Amino acid sequence: MEAVLLSIHLIVAIALVGVILLQRSEGGALGIGGGAGGLMTARGAGDLLTKTTRWLAIVFIANSLLLGWYATHKKTDNSVIEAAEQAAPVTQEEGGSQLPEMPTIPEDGGN
Repeated sequence: MEAVLLSIHLIVAIALVGVILLQRSEGGALGIGGGAGGLMTARGAGDLLTKTTRWLAIVFIANSLLLGWYATHKKTDNSVIEAAEQAAPVTQEEGGSQLPEMPTIPEDGGN
């Protein structure tokens, strides 16, 4: 279920960014709006993009709330900290060291 919600969240986020960038800003930055000879008038395209942005934002917020609720109510046996505390410590051999033995240089120079 979490993977489905995350996939929906990613798709909606990308669509939301795209729709926002397509809208005509007051400076005309990246907006396309359409001309008089286009399929839609500038006003009609603006209304459609505004409504699309509104619904994508509603889905995005609702999905965020669902993901947050799912994360807090997830049924797991132990948290990461509890699992680390319950893990058995590494036993050390009697009288031995946990450090590896360091190589030594022969006294006769290796000849």
